[in-house]
Amino acid sequence: DQLIHGRVRLGIVSDLAVHESLSFGELKEMLETTDGNLSAHARKLEEGGYLACEKRFEGRVPLTTYRLTPLGREALARYLDHMEALIGQVRER
Repeated sequence: DQLIHGRVRLGIVSDLAVHESLSFGELKEMLETTDGNLSAHARKLEEGGYLACEKRFEGRVPLTTYRLTPLGREALARYLDHMEALIGQVRER
């Protein structure tokens, strides 16, 4: 799945697979990436239906949170199955 194959995108969906939701800041820290890079990759995943984004204010501070959609969970499961199959083939050789 080319939509989640890259390091940052795979990191986003992987982190969200084990957390119900994460804020933009939490993802940025976990992935050690820039605001612009994270924003661009998250937008692509959202456009693909893999992420849901919620924007709100806590007091006067904007807060963006993300969660993995059911489609995103299915895509990650397929991706992991494919990678496990590839690893198995390589180990057999």
